[in-house]
Formats: sequence, C-alpha cells, structure tokens
Amino acid sequence: MIPLLCALLIFAAAILYVFSVPGQLTSGPEKTRATFLRERKEAVYENLRDLNFEFKAGKLPEKDYQAMKGSLEEEAAAILSEIASLESGAPPTKAILRKKGQKI
Repeated sequence: MIPLLCALLIFAAAILYVFSVPGQLTSGPEKTRATFLRERKEAVYENLRDLNFEFKAGKLPEKDYQAMKGSLEEEAAAILSEIASLESGAPPTKAILRKKGQKI
C-alpha cells in the first residue's frame, strides 16, 4: 500500500512540474529580418568551413564536395544579396523572391 501511495505522489509531482506555468513569462528580444540573415550567413559560412575540412580530411568524394559547396555558396550569395538590399532600402531581387517561393 505504501509503495503505491509513494508512486502516486511521485506521479502527481511529475505531472504538476511538467504542466505548471511559471509566474512571469518573458519573451526574448524580437529579431529583425536583417538580424536573422546575419545569423544565417554565419551558419552558412561555418558549414562551408566544416565542408572544406571534411573534404581535406578525405571524408567526402570530390563530386559530393563540389555539389554541396555549390549549394552553400548559392545560399550565401542569396543571403548577402538580401542583406545588401535591406541595407540599401531597395526591393528584393528576382533571385531572392524565387528562393522564397514568390511569383515574379
């Protein structure tokens, strides 16, 4: 009887812990599109560095390396283009709109 009571108490405490809402919720700082793009640019650059390291270490064949490198470089170019257009106040280019899936 006592082990069952202890198990129920532990179960109730776990349920209460999981579903309890803290007294005060705070949200993080709001991100702008430019901030998001700068973070994404850093991630793509890091992926390019990792890809280059793995290729030089012999973990990737040349064909796969070139395909992945080309894809990451295209993404980096699109990001840089969008950052430049945001900073200059110009409307996004066709390549950026195509990447987002919008009709031109």
